[in-house]
Amino acid sequence: MTRKPARTRLRDYVFAALLTLVIIWLISLIWGIARKEEIARSTVGETRAELALLEERRQTLDANLTELSTDRGQEASLRQSFGVARPGEDVIIVVPREEPLAPPERLWWQKALDLIGF
Repeated sequence: MTRKPARTRLRDYVFAALLTLVIIWLISLIWGIARKEEIARSTVGETRAELALLEERRQTLDANLTELSTDRGQEASLRQSFGVARPGEDVIIVVPREEPLAPPERLWWQKALDLIGF
């Protein structure tokens, strides 16, 4: 086999180096696109979750507007927000019943002393 001249070998090395640089550059571009695509996917998920929360809030606000469009709803809102009453109305406070407390549980050694007679 004959050996190529040094000039041809140098040209082959330069060409191989350039091809290697182009391949590395293309790989970095592909990596950047893949990273941007992943960011876009996560953003879409977050945006959909935010949209669902906003839709739920809109439904709640629509229900509140429907309630406040009536005289009874406006009165209930005023009573709840500001604690007002009509003239002649009294405040009724409902107090829950007190539940009797259960006696504390006796320890095993206290039960043993009771059996012995102490």
